[in-house]
Amino acid sequence: MRFNRIYLGRPWCEAIVLDDGRRLIARPMRSTDGPTLRRSFDRLTPDEIRMRFMHPIKELTPAYADKLARIDRTQEFALVLVENLPPEQALIGAVVRAAIETDTRRAEFAIIVGSEIAGFGLGRYLMGRVIEWSRKKRLHEIYGRVLSNNQPMLTLAQRLGFKRRLSEEDDDVVEVFLPLNRRAESAPGPSG
Repeated sequence: MRFNRIYLGRPWCEAIVLDDGRRLIARPMRSTDGPTLRRSFDRLTPDEIRMRFMHPIKELTPAYADKLARIDRTQEFALVLVENLPPEQALIGAVVRAAIETDTRRAEFAIIVGSEIAGFGLGRYLMGRVIEWSRKKRLHEIYGRVLSNNQPMLTLAQRLGFKRRLSEEDDDVVEVFLPLNRRAESAPGPSG
């Protein structure tokens, strides 16, 4: 990893200093982050958007941005990496999120790291945090849907110990999954 972390005294909050001197804050998503998500979305490339959302999106509408920012903390987790600037100027450079599936001990994750801060190991860091949250929730498995041509994400998942299975819904999608305990590895179905 090419950054330093400083715990900020609040759960899931850390100051991050990249090797090039840029400063970020890792913190949970806030319900007021909708406008910041929209400003940040405009900096993403079409390929980054497609890799995260699985299809092209031209605009993050205010309603969709607000929906993404409102987290049910009992069932969902979202961590952002935001610039260490005043809120009206700061952009979000990366997001990892997970949501527990209803009536299961599984959570689906999604992650995006913008190209402006890629290459520092932040994807691995964020995935480690979402795995940690999943373990604290005593989940049996965390999984994500990844486009089959998203080699950086597939490589990261493999390095973190995720296994692969083909998607039943889409030939262009691979499901990566990480069993979080031995019971989950031997469980017969997705609900564990």
